[in-house]
Amino acid sequence: MKTYSKLKKTAATATLATLVTISSLSVSAQTDEKNDLDLVIDKAVSVFKSITGTEDVIVDENSFSCIREMTPVRHFYVDNLLGDIESTLEVANNPEGAIYPPGSVVQLVPTEVMVKRESGTFPATGDWEFFELEVDDKGTKIAKRGFVDVNNRFGGNCFSCHAPAREKWDFICESNHGCEPIPIDHKMTGALQRSDPRCGEEVLQDGDTMALIKLKTMVVIGSAKKWLEDLF
Repeated sequence: MKTYSKLKKTAATATLATLVTISSLSVSAQTDEKNDLDLVIDKAVSVFKSITGTEDVIVDENSFSCIREMTPVRHFYVDNLLGDIESTLEVANNPEGAIYPPGSVVQLVPTEVMVKRESGTFPATGDWEFFELEVDDKGTKIAKRGFVDVNNRFGGNCFSCHAPAREKWDFICESNHGCEPIPIDHKMTGALQRSDPRCGEEVLQDGDTMALIKLKTMVVIGSAKKWLEDLF
């Protein structure tokens, strides 16, 4: 059976060849029509690059907004910066695991996110880039970004945490994917999602306020512990 990536590349090649052939047959040698052909070819090449993972995945602070505007999958959210959300969802919902397409965004809480970069960008992380974000009602600021040296607010290294899920889950951690448990539960992550300041009004549920208080307490204790460790 062909792998996901081989199938995508085969479809991309067919798409490119079909678009160019049809355009060539329908456009004459006149200058304005030739320009039309060039535009169609450029579009076909763009589609080809997107599907095969050779299109650049541009990531900046405008790439991230309200987490609840993304597509929910179980307890986390996904998106695709190249517009291929269907392929990202196909992998996210695959019970057997699969490789995410370039442009995929996976986010559990508003301040942490991972983005699938172009194929071959950083093989050690499966081409995932990790981001630590600062968020408020004005938008998003990227505090830290990278492949193996980004730590979360609890001091855990993102790559190290996700590495046990490399096979067969493409570094995506869930309860049965082999990753070490994180110090917060689904109630806390849900409360963070529902209180994302970039989304406008909070949509808190029963118990969310207490969950957020517990989480803030954990962050303060963790920061104090790190400060003491660095001091002594």
